[in-house]
Formats: sequence, structure tokens, C-alpha cells
Amino acid sequence: MEILVCIKQVPDAKDVRLDPETNTLAREGVESIMNPFDRHALEEAVRLKEAHGGTVTALSMGPPQAEAVLREAIGCGADRGFLVSDRAFAGADTWATSYTLARAIETIGRFDLILCGKQAIDGDTAQVGPGLASRMNLPYVTCVQKTRGVTDGSIEVERMMDDGYDVVRLPLPALLTVVKDINEPRVPSLKGKMKARKAEIPVLSAADIGASKECIGLAGSPTRVVNVFSPEPRGDRKIFTGTAEEQVDQLIEHLRDYL
Repeated sequence: MEILVCIKQVPDAKDVRLDPETNTLAREGVESIMNPFDRHALEEAVRLKEAHGGTVTALSMGPPQAEAVLREAIGCGADRGFLVSDRAFAGADTWATSYTLARAIETIGRFDLILCGKQAIDGDTAQVGPGLASRMNLPYVTCVQKTRGVTDGSIEVERMMDDGYDVVRLPLPALLTVVKDINEPRVPSLKGKMKARKAEIPVLSAADIGASKECIGLAGSPTRVVNVFSPEPRGDRKIFTGTAEEQVDQLIEHLRDYL
């Protein structure tokens, strides 16, 4: 079973900054991590490989430093990694990103299953997975909380719903986006770390994947962030300090004025 996992390197949630000129996330000098949802997608891919055989390929689109998350993925069980990196990709929205990833996957080879995290914590759009599936004309299921099994060229999964879950069977090749409930990711083993350190990570440029200039980066992005600002505070605010008991007493005294 040939599985591909899309992995994104994202800024650590506690260190997010915006570039005041481009209104996009500033990544230079900011600590980055593997997107948490993608970590669960990677773990599920490795578990499926262990159960059914085959290989796991990790793919990431980003700046040169995104190579780090691919090596981490190899340390956790992926067999190889590819980095899609080119200055021409900068500023891509979800539309341009899904186009770029689709071109990259078609360049790398054919896969039975593509796994993505439900969403990236730096954008929270949850659009790239479905967008990628549409680009590649693949059946897909989002918010997968469990893979039940792979048989006869199909996969059966549980899709998380507000009031429970749906059981869905879809033919392969297919694409799934997963939620954190699906598994508990492993940590890289010593053997895995050694393999990751020696691994060669091919870098694919826009030319390598045959991408059209008008479809990538800012040029290929129909949506853009045009303004970022802090909302004006509404109404009067009062902050209480001290212990919980002291704050309760202060709150009661403050409310007396409104009774």
C-alpha cells in the first residue's frame, strides 16, 4: 500500500507574528513545529503500513527549513520525504497550495491513499485536504476519527459528526483528513533518528513539478489578507486581581452598583 502524507511546518502557537508589509505569517526567526493534526495523519499512515505493508512518503510545501519536519517524519516511520520549495510559492492561499501539492504528487508518483491533518493551526481553514482531493479527482472523507480496515481496494473509516459518527467506505485511491482522536502519535526512535539524519530530502521547485506561474504563490491566490488589526475594545472592562476568593469579593462589590 503506497501512502502519502502531507505535512506542514507551522509557527509554534505561542510565538506567532505577522509581517506588517505582507499581512502574512512571519516565519523567519520564529520557532516552527510539525502541524499537530499532520502528526496524527503521519502516525495513521505508519500504522496502515505496518498492518498492510507498503511505503509511507512525507510531502511538505514550505521554505528550506521545512526539511526539519520531513526528517522528523522519517524518524517516526516514514520511508522518504520530499520538500516542495520555491520562492515563487510564497504567499499561496489554500487554492494555490492545493494546486501546488497536486502537481508535486503527480510528479512523485501514484499513491493508494493520501492522508492530511484536518487543518493547519496557522490558518484553521481545513480547505487544503478537500481542495487537493478535488484537484486530483479523488474521493475523500474529512474529520476521520478511525480507520476500520482496508479490503478489496477500498477503505472503511469513521467520520466524526456532531452527534456521533458516520461509517463510510470509499474506493482507493482516496484522500482522508484526520482529527486528533484517531491515534496517539509515537516519538521518533533512536534508529529512526539515525535514518532521518542520513536521509536525502529531494527539493522540488516550480519548474520540477511543471507548475504554471499564474497558478502558484500570490499570483495564483484569489484570496489575500489585505488588513490585519486588533479589534477595538467594546464597553467597560474591569480586571480583578488577587486570590480567587478576593476576586469574587471584588466582583460582588462591583456588581452592587448595578443592582
